[in-house]
Amino acid sequence: MIQTDLHLHTNYSPDASINPKTIVHQLHVHPSIKAVAITDHNTVKGYEKVHALAAPYPDILIIPGIEISATGGDIIILGVAELPPKPWIPEKIIDFANERDGLTIVAHPYRAYGLGDSAKNYNFDGVEVLNGISTRQANKMAEKLAKTMGIPGVAGSDAHRTDEMWTVYTEVQASSDIYDILKAIKKGLIRVASARKSIHF
Repeated sequence: MIQTDLHLHTNYSPDASINPKTIVHQLHVHPSIKAVAITDHNTVKGYEKVHALAAPYPDILIIPGIEISATGGDIIILGVAELPPKPWIPEKIIDFANERDGLTIVAHPYRAYGLGDSAKNYNFDGVEVLNGISTRQANKMAEKLAKTMGIPGVAGSDAHRTDEMWTVYTEVQASSDIYDILKAIKKGLIRVASARKSIHF
């Protein structure tokens, strides 16, 4: 079983301030969370930096990711370390990820820059149902959306500052292999959790 934060930004995102070295250090010393998806806005440079810094640490796993500012709202791609070609419309992003064995996740659907109900029109792999900086109500609505769409719900801190890191996480019934983790997420072999509660899917 792996505990992972599936939505975290570095200072390669224009609105974030987390140094890649800080991420690697905190993962190394954290008692349980040992994996993270680096999901900077429209760039993989932060992932590349964190991945390189983490190489000497066999106990931690860095999952490639991107948060794309797509038409209609933000979409997270997991398992792919390259940008999709423009135009960034949901159908093309989903096709791009599928062709590379990646996953597409609806990011914070009921917050600013979220897809909202329009997510139902597309074949996403999951919905972010527990976002560390969204309101409880927005997360509840996202949870309902995932159930309506019949797809798994995941958790990510969406941290932009160091004090927002590791507030929520996703427990995945998988080994520490990235593609094993992605398959388990797609199958719904996961649980989202925070310090005070957990939600089963």
